[in-house]
Amino acid sequence: MRVVFDTNIYISAFVIPNSRAALAVEKILERDDTLFISKPVIDEVLTVLASKFGGDAEALSRTAVYIADIARVVRPTAAVNILLDEPDNRILECAEAGNADLIVTGDKKMLELGRFNNTEIITLKAYLDG
Repeated sequence: MRVVFDTNIYISAFVIPNSRAALAVEKILERDDTLFISKPVIDEVLTVLASKFGGDAEALSRTAVYIADIARVVRPTAAVNILLDEPDNRILECAEAGNADLIVTGDKKMLELGRFNNTEIITLKAYLDG
């Protein structure tokens, strides 16, 4: 399965040990699922960690390296402008570039889409139960 995590999944996984989001990261590491991310998504994760959780430069650097180790970094070529929240559009672009089967998110507006091209948009619970 080719998977893209929304920013909220990464943030929860890094900030709340043993959370459901952390379990999703473990699932990626233990199974055949392939996680995809793009530089704009990595930047968004690091920005949120720095601004809302006070991550210092060293911790943020380690986080960026960790993400790059567990995910394949893709370079979106097509701009998407479907959702009002611009960072959410970067998730859709990443999914398109990675030819993802799934986007895993807790974002209600993204979940309302249900699907973006060939990518199904599901909740964290649905991913963990699958």
